[in-house]
Amino acid sequence: MEEKLSREEVLHVANLARIEIDEEEIAMYQVKLKQLLNEIEKVNEVKSYDEEMLICPTDNKCELREDIAGEMLAPKEALKNAPRSSGNYFQVPVVIGESGEAGA
Repeated sequence: MEEKLSREEVLHVANLARIEIDEEEIAMYQVKLKQLLNEIEKVNEVKSYDEEMLICPTDNKCELREDIAGEMLAPKEALKNAPRSSGNYFQVPVVIGESGEAGA
């Protein structure tokens, strides 16, 4: 015999989804939803691995350099190689036109 959900379970799911279903659909969803739940249940059968192995599959350690604040550049120094500037700011081409389209 085919596995299926109860009529009440299907109506409960339909209520949660805020949809109305007729008697023919209830019969169809009793089987289809049970098939779907059986497929989802297969995920629980998959062999799981140690979390540490999933997070870092290698023993290589990433060593970061210390973050040391240096001297700030003066605006004139920072802008000396800029193709275009305006005051203390870099001047860049417009990428969004008035119509809202890129490159317009």
